[in-house]
Amino acid sequence: MMKMDTDKIMDETNSNAQAFTTTMLYDPVRKKDSSPTYQTERELCFQYFTQWSESGQVDFVEQLLSRMCHYQHGQINAYLKPMLQRDFITLLPIKGLDHIAENILSYVDAESLKSAELVCKEWLRVISEGMLWKKLIERKVRTDSLWRGLAERRNWMQYLFKPRPGQTQRPHSFHRELFPKIMNDIDSIENNWRTGRHMLRRINCRSENSKGVYCLQYDDGKIVSGLRDNTIKIWDRTDLQCVKTLTGHTGSVLCLQYDDKVIISGSSDSTVRVWDVNTGDMVNTLIHHCEAVLHLRFNNGMMVTCSKDRSIAVWDMTSPSEITLRRVLVGHRAAVNVVDFDEKYIVSASGDRTIKVWSTSSCEFVRTLNGHKRGIACLQYRDRLVVSGSSDNSIRLWDIECGACLRVLEGHEELVRCIRFDTKRIVSGAYDGKIKVWDLVAALDPRAASNTLCLNTLVEHTGRVFRLQFDEFQIVSSSHDDTILIWDFLNFTPNENKTGRTPSPALMEH
Repeated sequence: MMKMDTDKIMDETNSNAQAFTTTMLYDPVRKKDSSPTYQTERELCFQYFTQWSESGQVDFVEQLLSRMCHYQHGQINAYLKPMLQRDFITLLPIKGLDHIAENILSYVDAESLKSAELVCKEWLRVISEGMLWKKLIERKVRTDSLWRGLAERRNWMQYLFKPRPGQTQRPHSFHRELFPKIMNDIDSIENNWRTGRHMLRRINCRSENSKGVYCLQYDDGKIVSGLRDNTIKIWDRTDLQCVKTLTGHTGSVLCLQYDDKVIISGSSDSTVRVWDVNTGDMVNTLIHHCEAVLHLRFNNGMMVTCSKDRSIAVWDMTSPSEITLRRVLVGHRAAVNVVDFDEKYIVSASGDRTIKVWSTSSCEFVRTLNGHKRGIACLQYRDRLVVSGSSDNSIRLWDIECGACLRVLEGHEELVRCIRFDTKRIVSGAYDGKIKVWDLVAALDPRAASNTLCLNTLVEHTGRVFRLQFDEFQIVSSSHDDTILIWDFLNFTPNENKTGRTPSPALMEH
């Protein structure tokens, strides 16, 4: 088809070369002057042109262009464009620079890589021989915890990076086919979170005396739980059997945290105890608070504990057996129910309805966040965001730097006892026995309607929800009903849940 373009032309009748007032269509495949005089003069110009130096030739063309009309410049531009384009992906391998072509394409996203495959056979060859789909998957696994978790859970991590000794590397076609399967998995997980579809596994703790699981933490291999019966129980993630019970506290275990070396727990017996995570041996007991230790956090050689005695204690951790008190923070007028911290701030929340912010380095008071109408039971703090839950049944989102309340989430019918968030979601548990999943991104958008923020409500616990933790694939929660529930959003299969409720065939009780 003839390519047409429009431009302004000069009015030839205007001796002053004034701007024209009409629009002319021009055709790059235009009729050329074929008169003998033109042909002779053109050949003479070519002879002179070829005798000049390169700089002379450029100068001549510049002078020539300056004497042409604007629409003629458009025709010249259309002629030059394809001459100036270079298929560098095809040309680089010809120069022996395949690796540069591969490196350039290794930076594009999946949609662009799919399009690049269709450009020509040479581009497809570069992508295939460069194993660029494998490299794209590897880049995702290195930078995204969801991809990394999927690689481990779906067992395709073994096909990435350098193959193990004696293992043959899978061909390009394997990774090309793997990518859409991964994307289907990711879409399925996101959809399951939004709709509440999950596979449920249940641990019945079977406490002999007082029933209830107050706190927990988990990883891929184990769940560590603190119970109302004064014990810490460690459960194997594979068969959900209790593999170890730690005894020593003389009151309910209200809070705990562990790393690769120690478990540290706080109890209603007013003590903080330190346990060897591998052997289960008690290696230290800290006696400072005069009432129940309600919450604790530790990281990078520092620990913060809080108590019913209204105080916050900041500790220096040299080793499991050498933990010394650095500072006591006083300011709350009721029990301090929860603390969190990073290298900048310590954040505490209390039954006095306030959240207080303290400097981590100096331990000096910074500001108070006011807004909750009743006592605050839980919070999490990360970057600038604090999310808190209260006995006023609401959840509040705060900017820690200015103290502003960014959003109030309402929906629970009783005290909000536990709360966690990541970059996408907030998950809350309450004394109404319900777990709610909220859209964090929307909650931070002031334009989002309040009735669109709760994605779904999970109802399986028959008692108050005391604690929960979650990642991209699951929620693990504990309750006054003496159970630990694992809500699996990865392995749900639709045919197991025809009624729309939690799939009963998936229940595993121990």
